[in-house]
Amino acid sequence: MFVVVETGGKQYKVSVGSMVNVEKLKANVGDEVVLDKVLLVGKEDEVIIGQPYVEGAKVIAKVVRQDKYPKVIVFKFKRKKHYRRKYGHRQPYTQLSIKEIVLPH
Repeated sequence: MFVVVETGGKQYKVSVGSMVNVEKLKANVGDEVVLDKVLLVGKEDEVIIGQPYVEGAKVIAKVVRQDKYPKVIVFKFKRKKHYRRKYGHRQPYTQLSIKEIVLPH
């Protein structure tokens, strides 16, 4: 069984036991997080599609780590004008371990 869940403006396909990196959440390492914006539930023999969300469905996940992705270098350059700008960016993320998927009855 799998679900498609929305968090941080993005959609993720998750199943029980999987690890997923999502946009940074306000939670400490070891906390449990409930993701209740479930868009789709896929079982072996049926698919439940939400309009826009599946009522009563939620995903319970555990926060494994709070970290940052590797640095992305942004370099702007205009030839013959002596214009150069260099800066970097590290996007923070939260790594979740999916513990349980709760479905509506």
